[in-house]
Amino acid sequence: MRKIIVGARISMDGVMQAPSGPAEDVDKGFKFGGWARPFQDQDCGEEFDRLFLGEKYDLLLGRKTYEIFARYWPHQVWEDAPNGGIPKVFNAIRKYVVSRSGEVDTSWQGSVLLREIADVQHLRNEDGPNLLTQGSTELVHALLANDLVDEMNIFTVPVVLGGGKTLFADGSAPGAYKLTRSRVSSTGVMIGHYERDGEITGRPGIEERRPRGSAL
Repeated sequence: MRKIIVGARISMDGVMQAPSGPAEDVDKGFKFGGWARPFQDQDCGEEFDRLFLGEKYDLLLGRKTYEIFARYWPHQVWEDAPNGGIPKVFNAIRKYVVSRSGEVDTSWQGSVLLREIADVQHLRNEDGPNLLTQGSTELVHALLANDLVDEMNIFTVPVVLGGGKTLFADGSAPGAYKLTRSRVSSTGVMIGHYERDGEITGRPGIEERRPRGSAL
């Protein structure tokens, strides 16, 4: 079985919308596209390399994020990067795009269309590389609601945005995670790697954690 790993940059108030630039999102009500860029430093770069250039993975993206990636990455060449860097990896690996309407151009090499969250669940149950998300807020909400997230890489940037699309929404399946690796960048970005670690149960005045999948 594969793992689904959510990768996200968020503000201190949980917003994950358009961290790199206005072109990431067409929502005209969001004024701060690119809010994370001033905090990018060598520490963040090393963690991105660990995430994107480490173990093998396939990308799992929502339609809007997929379309942004498909417009950008096929045209990037990083000549100074070892082994071609992220562009070479993204262009070579499998890309799964989840779109209920199916109205998406999947001509980017290695792209596969999925229509339902059930398709994602079937994919997760198969053998193969882990599935890594980027952006894709609506997809991530559906994954969390269906308890399909196994790990999360969260870059928390020291800004408060006051509104926007957030990483977590009402309806996420309750669950416990354990912090397995952490780092604070020179610009104050808190980088945490979390792995699913049981379910939350409780009774009045008491909270306890039990292993995922165990009986009550």
